[in-house]
Amino acid sequence: MNTTTTTTNITPAAQATLDRLNKPSQLKGGGLGALDGGDFLKLLTTQLTFQDPLEPTDNEAMLAQMAQFSALAATTESGATLEDISTKLDRLIAAQEAALRPSTPRP
Repeated sequence: MNTTTTTTNITPAAQATLDRLNKPSQLKGGGLGALDGGDFLKLLTTQLTFQDPLEPTDNEAMLAQMAQFSALAATTESGATLEDISTKLDRLIAAQEAALRPSTPRP
């Protein structure tokens, strides 16, 4: 019986990213919550590096991944904007309440 093994040459950066993704998460929201744009680009580059040239990734699948990443980036940005608006509103309300408090007369 003849057995063959295939080896893949993975760059250290790609291996580190894969190890980090495969490591059990300690986060309550899951390990994917800790990923950022840099991780996405590393994974995309790794995917493109190791795809079969005779059967490349379907364009629709690639566009779907890009759309998902764009939607995630937009959601993250809007969350940061809403947080900023909330902070400014809290300061405005505190300033208005301070202005409406009766001042104590000085003797």
